[in-house]
Amino acid sequence: MRSLPLLALAALCLHAQPTPSSFTPQQSAALDARIRARIAGFPGHVSLHARNLATGAEYGLNPDERVRTASTIKLPILCALHDLAAQGKVAWDEELTLTDADRVSGSGVLNEFTPGARIRVRDAANLMIVLSDNTATNLILGRITADAVNAYMAKLGLPSTKSLRKVRGDGNQLKAPSGYAREGLLPEYRRFGLGVSTPRDMVRLLEMIHDGKIVSPEASLQILTLLGRQRYKDSIGRRLPDEWVFSKSGSLDALRSDVGIIQSPRGLLALALTVDGMPGADYGPENLGQKLLADLALILYDSLAP
Repeated sequence: MRSLPLLALAALCLHAQPTPSSFTPQQSAALDARIRARIAGFPGHVSLHARNLATGAEYGLNPDERVRTASTIKLPILCALHDLAAQGKVAWDEELTLTDADRVSGSGVLNEFTPGARIRVRDAANLMIVLSDNTATNLILGRITADAVNAYMAKLGLPSTKSLRKVRGDGNQLKAPSGYAREGLLPEYRRFGLGVSTPRDMVRLLEMIHDGKIVSPEASLQILTLLGRQRYKDSIGRRLPDEWVFSKSGSLDALRSDVGIIQSPRGLLALALTVDGMPGADYGPENLGQKLLADLALILYDSLAP
């Protein structure tokens, strides 16, 4: 992936008030028609929200619906980790010891490491985002707890966004659930698995990252830079230049999700997209959910950043 120049990244995090939106009711209706035409007949349920960070123009379809996050919850985990590091409660060069209980299947590389390996917090955080490493995620949650993530989300005014437990793995290699947050033990949250959020919450979190309000401008810039290095760009980044997209994706058998910021010469767009309830399990590049999210991201970009 081609790296974005540092000055361009710094400009992305400048504090700026949105300019007045010229997004008219007619344009909003036209966008809604395009979105609904694309999802017509799709074998799954769609929830999304998008906001132009320069003009304030926005669009949502079920934007306040609670959805399963899959691996997109790793972004809130990273934000909470930065908050704890800023308080001196966690050190970036602190070493975490890998145990067999931490190692789970699915995305990432740490599941191939020998138990007893020592991983620095910074390295685990990088792997959690760049490779969506499930084992790295468990190491971090084991150190800071899911409850700490939820406390920070509540502090930010995002109470619908919650980390619920550690990652169990994928397919038929699931480990016993562990590392539960308080909410994760409640029956009403069991159906969400790893985490829960809403598209509007995720867009708001992205906006705060853009505005430099996650811990500090420096921490926000570090988070944004890491999102730019994220390797799985088969949804939001599928039909857009790679260097424009700063995102974190997630997948389950029946679900595809992606949250991120598109930075282009036409402006800045934050968006959060989820499709769930798809039949079967397809982890190939032509997954219907991924292709749908790619099309929806392009429609939103064309309409909200014209």
